[in-house]
Amino acid sequence: MGLLDILLGRTKPVAPDLDRLFALPSAAVTLEAAAGFTPTGGGAVCFATVEGAAFEQTHREVQALLDADADRTGPPVELRRDGYGYSWLVSQRSPDQLPQLVNDLHAVNSSLELNGFGPQLLCSLASFTDGTGRGLALVYLYKRGTFYPFAPLPGATERRDTALELQLSSALGDDLRIEQDLGRWFPVWDAPGL
Repeated sequence: MGLLDILLGRTKPVAPDLDRLFALPSAAVTLEAAAGFTPTGGGAVCFATVEGAAFEQTHREVQALLDADADRTGPPVELRRDGYGYSWLVSQRSPDQLPQLVNDLHAVNSSLELNGFGPQLLCSLASFTDGTGRGLALVYLYKRGTFYPFAPLPGATERRDTALELQLSSALGDDLRIEQDLGRWFPVWDAPGL
């Protein structure tokens, strides 16, 4: 970054650090202690839909790799499209397999990145529940290298519990790099598992 960039207020984009995903299991312990949320075993990687044979082959290879895991007890990995036109590669594990789910999310992100599809990656998430019907996702923003909690209100159409999100972001600050710009805490309404 040069002097002209500093004067004009331009900043270098933060390089994604996929290894930050490995902090999710320790954050899950904090999340349970702070608010009673436990993992559901569900997680997904969201990316801008790409057409073409190269992407189709990469996504099939990633699915085959994850489905070949002998420890997988849930349904096979699947590709879903949401109402906004984004694609989600969804992995479902048992609730006690959060480290394995994180490995799945890391593998999907890494494979897409290595095959030149990094610019299409948007976010990854792991789902949690408090057992009363409230869901929560810890969302990793690929391009920012940060996390934020997303808590839709149960039974409400596209409304979120911002007070809970702020409370949890404070509680998780020692475990995860929390996104400081609240304007980037995008709602993921059609996210699988919520």
